[in-house]
Order: sequence, then C-alpha cells, then structure tokens
Amino acid sequence: MIVKERQTQKGLLVAVCDEDVLGETFETDDISLTVTEEFYGGESVEESAVVDSLARATVANIVGTRAVELAVEEGFIDEANVLEVETTLHAQLLRMG
Repeated sequence: MIVKERQTQKGLLVAVCDEDVLGETFETDDISLTVTEEFYGGESVEESAVVDSLARATVANIVGTRAVELAVEEGFIDEANVLEVETTLHAQLLRMG
C-alpha cells in the first residue's frame, strides 16, 4: 500500500491507496474518483505502517479494496460508511477533537 502524510493546520492528513489504483479513475453515476499521484503518491509501506498512520490521522482518505478492508478490520472505518466506486472501495476518516 502507499501512504502519504501531510501536516495541516487542522492536524495530520493521511492518504492511503492500494498500489494498483494509483493513477486510476473510478466512476459511478454520482461520483468520479481519481487517485492522483499528487495527492496519494507517497511511500510504499507494509500494512503495519498503514495502521500506524491511520491511528495518528486527524483526516484520512483511503482508496482501494485492500486498504479500505484493512481500515475496517482495524476499526478505523465502519463498514456502513464505505463507498463502492466502480471496481474499488473508498472511505474517509475524520476525527473530531
């Protein structure tokens, strides 16, 4: 998986994606999701590093079947809040503080 972290005024923004979705666009009738190198491109890491980043995130954008499944398995995302966008999954995390 690929993780990119950015410190913002509102906290840590984490972008996570499966490697095979980087650079792809997924569309449904209502949604168009482009997994850009600019936003999602970062370091290729093990699942444990993804979990660590998500644990510290104030906001996270997660794209890709495996990345979203991991976030659900680890309790960061409620499965009811996962969007299916064409052939992939997308979820967002926002911690209110």
